Amino acid sequence: MKNKNKVDKWFLIAIITMAAGGFFIFMSASLGLLAREGARFSNVAFSQAFLGLFLGSIACFFTSRINYRFWRQYSFYFFLASLILTLAVFIPGLGLDHGGARRWIVIGSFSIQTSEFLKIGFIMYLAAWLSGVKKQVITMRYGFLPFVILTGVVGIVLLVQPDTDTFGILALTALAMYAVSGGRWRHIGLVLLVGILSFAAIAYSRPYVMDRVMTFIHPANDQQGSSYQLNQSLIAIGSGKIFGRGFGQSVQKFSFLPEPIGDSIFAVMAEEWGFVGSIVLIFVYLFFTFRGMRIAMNSPDTFGGLLAFGIVILITAQSFWNIGAMLGVLPLSGIPLLFVSHGGTALFITLAEVGIVLNISRFQKKERLERA
Repeated sequence: MKNKNKVDKWFLIAIITMAAGGFFIFMSASLGLLAREGARFSNVAFSQAFLGLFLGSIACFFTSRINYRFWRQYSFYFFLASLILTLAVFIPGLGLDHGGARRWIVIGSFSIQTSEFLKIGFIMYLAAWLSGVKKQVITMRYGFLPFVILTGVVGIVLLVQPDTDTFGILALTALAMYAVSGGRWRHIGLVLLVGILSFAAIAYSRPYVMDRVMTFIHPANDQQGSSYQLNQSLIAIGSGKIFGRGFGQSVQKFSFLPEPIGDSIFAVMAEEWGFVGSIVLIFVYLFFTFRGMRIAMNSPDTFGGLLAFGIVILITAQSFWNIGAMLGVLPLSGIPLLFVSHGGTALFITLAEVGIVLNISRFQKKERLERA
C-alpha cells in the first residue's frame, strides 16, 4: 500500500539550510584560493554550484521519491559495483595520482572520488545484512565474523589507496550500526581493541599519520611544519572573536591557511562569522542529527532504521571530525566539512543520501509521527 505521508519538514529544512549556507560560506572561502593561485572564480563556482549543489539537489529529489525498500533489494549489487568502481583508481590512465594517493578516476574533464560511492554502497548493504540476520547478530559465526570480514574487505580497498581517514570514519559508522542492531558488547570491545592496535601499526608504518598524532599531542611543536595547519586554523578562529570580521573579510584564507576551501573551511567561516556564527553552524548540524535519529527510530522496519541511522552517523561523524580537527580537539585529517567544503562528488552523494532518509520519513506510522 502506498504511503502518502509527507517528508519530515524539519529534516528537510536542516538540509536546505546546510546546503545553501554551506555554498554561501564556500563562495567566500574560495576567494582565498583564487587570489593565491590565480584560478578563475567561475570555474570553482561552477564546479561546486552545478556539479555538486544543482545535480545533487536533483539526486536528492529523486532518491526522496524512490521507495527506500528498493535499496535493500539491490544493496548487494550496489555495494559490489561501488567496490569495483573504487578499485578502478588503480587502472593506468584512468586513476588519478595526487599527493601520493590514488583516490580519483578521471572521465573527460571531470574527476570523481570513488570512495564516496563506496561509503553509501557499504552502508546500504550493511543495513540490509544486519536487518536480515536479526537475532543471530549476537553469534560469532553468523554475526561477528561476517561483520569483521565485510568491514575488512572495505578497509583493504581503502587503505591501499591510501585513504586512512575515510576508512576510519566508515569503520566507526559500521561499528555503531552493528551496536544498535544488537551486537554483543564484548565483540564491540574486541573490534575497538583491534582497531586501536591497527591504528598504532598504521601510524608507525606511515609517517604522515604519525605526524598528525604528534601534532595533536604537541600542537606547539614544529609550527612551520606538521603543526602549521592547526596553528593557522587556531589563529583564524581566534581572530573571529565573538561576531567575526564579516563576510569575505578573512585574512588567513589569502596567505596562510592551507586548503581554505577544503579541510580548513571551518576556520575561514569562524574568522568571518565569529563564535556566534560557529555555534549556529554547529547547532544546525546537531539539529540535522536529532531529526535524522528521530526518523531512524520511527522507521517502520529494521532496514529503514539502520539505513537512516548509518547515513546520519556517517555525515555527522565526518563533519564533526573536521570541526574538531580545526579546533585541535581531534587529530587532523583530510575529511571535509560536508555541505560546505569543496568537492562536487562528496556534495552530490551527500545530497543523494539525505534524500533516502527523507523517503524513509514518508513511511512512518501516523502515531509515531504524532509523537515526533
